[in-house]
Amino acid sequence: MALTPLTNEYTRQTWALADIMGPMKGASSHAVNKLLGRKGTVWQEESFDRVLRSNEDVNEKLSYILHNPVRAGLVKRAREYPWLWTASPTLFDYVPPQP
Repeated sequence: MALTPLTNEYTRQTWALADIMGPMKGASSHAVNKLLGRKGTVWQEESFDRVLRSNEDVNEKLSYILHNPVRAGLVKRAREYPWLWTASPTLFDYVPPQP
């Protein structure tokens, strides 16, 4: 997942990743457990975050995320995976520069 955290309008500080991910993980784990008829942990406690400083870095990381289902052998093309969304569909075709 890639996101740009919003700024809390009252404190003028950027929302912490834990404050963003906590409700998302909670709601989705309840839904997953209900669907599977079970109880228990779905998500790991930690979150990994990284600040991206250039447009090239952003495109490279987003392309990497979008192509995870291809690398996992779930689909042949990232566009075929129904659970992906991007505001920039051209990222499905982005090929990062080679070092």
